Amino acid sequence: MAEEIRVAVASNFKDAITLIAERFETGTGHEVTLIFGSTGKHYAQIRNGAPFDAFFAADKHRPERLEREGIALPGSRFTYALGKVVLWSPRVGYVDPHGTVLERGEFQHLAIANPRLAPYGKAAEEVLRARGLWAPLAGRLVRGENISQTYQFVKSGNAQLGFVAYSQVKRPNLTIEGSVWSVPQALYTPIEQQAVLLRDTAVARSFLSFVRGDAASTIIREFGYDSP
Repeated sequence: MAEEIRVAVASNFKDAITLIAERFETGTGHEVTLIFGSTGKHYAQIRNGAPFDAFFAADKHRPERLEREGIALPGSRFTYALGKVVLWSPRVGYVDPHGTVLERGEFQHLAIANPRLAPYGKAAEEVLRARGLWAPLAGRLVRGENISQTYQFVKSGNAQLGFVAYSQVKRPNLTIEGSVWSVPQALYTPIEQQAVLLRDTAVARSFLSFVRGDAASTIIREFGYDSP
């Protein structure tokens, strides 16, 4: 009998997990309902009893907390992807390969995800602090609730550039639209994205096992993540 599972997923992982879930559904006949949002909001919802079977966070801290709090199943937590943050603009040649566009300040708005809710926003804050720009650029920052909203701020032109997930601009076998600065890993804490089981069902366990398999790992790498 086909069953349905509900999975809370960090916004940055939307495209990759959608394709992974489609492959899982085709192979098993089960249905995976994906609910996207910021890791911080998902964590709060899960603590308040939201009916999710699994949680794919954009960090390792919330899954660790859920495990400590007795909400997540012990031993089910694992790293599924290593994320990268980039500075991006849809305009060709606007962002230079070293990110000095930030120092030049020839822009009205710089988009970042809310650092309190989104790990990619926290990474963006760390990058700006490392470059000595957090205070000087504070008045130009526009904060998205999650990394998807942040990407849309930049894509729509409401912000001229922004810190987004590499996975949002990297597409399999396609060149990146616009211009991008690949931020050196030394400027921010590694984004170790972890998943955890919230309800112990055969289908949920099977889905997490599928994500750890070779087929899903290939998809994850194709969408711009490093493998654990």
